[in-house]
Amino acid sequence: QVQLVESGGGLVQAGGSLRLSCAASGRTFNTYAMGWFRQAPGLGREFVAAINWNGELTNYRDAVKGRFTIHRGSARNSMFLQMNSLKPEDTAVYYCAAATSYDALQSSVGDYWGQGTQVTVSS
Repeated sequence: QVQLVESGGGLVQAGGSLRLSCAASGRTFNTYAMGWFRQAPGLGREFVAAINWNGELTNYRDAVKGRFTIHRGSARNSMFLQMNSLKPEDTAVYYCAAATSYDALQSSVGDYWGQGTQVTVSS
């Protein structure tokens, strides 16, 4: 069974940091692009960051550029999102996803999705 499992969410004060992890199992993802999305209450899911299969390409939504960093583990079956200088507007459920297409992933076209981890930033 293919699974993506997120961890690392929690409650943090504005200006603080969190590191999200996504662990993949059930197949190898070393040729897949991976990414992070988020969904705040009452809003739709939005793209946060993506990384291509070998880690050489990354992209971020404008609101998180300079604050968030995405990277993959050495075996490429894991992925991380370092979130610094967190703001209350970053509060959301964060999901990891994997797709064969780096470009399509950024349009929320994912082959696999995790269940999400809650990030809450207090002001």
